[in-house]
Amino acid sequence: MKVSAGLLMYRVREGEVEFLLAHPGGPFWKNRDNGAWSIPKGEVNEGEDLLEAAKREFEEELGLQPRGAFLPLEPILQKNGKRVHAFAVRGDCAPDSIRSNTFRIEWPPRSGRYETHPEVDRVQFFRLPEARQKVNPAQMPLLEELARKVSDMDPDKTAEKTVE
Repeated sequence: MKVSAGLLMYRVREGEVEFLLAHPGGPFWKNRDNGAWSIPKGEVNEGEDLLEAAKREFEEELGLQPRGAFLPLEPILQKNGKRVHAFAVRGDCAPDSIRSNTFRIEWPPRSGRYETHPEVDRVQFFRLPEARQKVNPAQMPLLEELARKVSDMDPDKTAEKTVE
């Protein structure tokens, strides 16, 4: 079974939790929206610590270094059989400032032409109602769990952190 790890960044604005979701880059995802967004995540290398893998993937996919207290969330199983371990971190960023790593793909398939695309083409903060529509349905439990936990937290203990 493949294992992934990722970070679910969130912030609180006007008393509402907002979740940072990433839209995958590349031609396959270009015209897909609802159900296509994800937490920034990626495969865990053999022997790699789950939280360190989540931080590495966040930095690779967004070009941002996450800082703050990391809250483990219950792992989920995606439709493709991949287990995703996620950690929440409170923070903020300018979504238009992301700098994603890139990948090469033969496109169209079997054409002999190769293109380079960002792994993540955009990110955005969403409140829970809109996030429910945007996120990969298998990841919805991560958002719901975090929303419950944030509502139970003392706001003074969850001061917002930024990323660089």
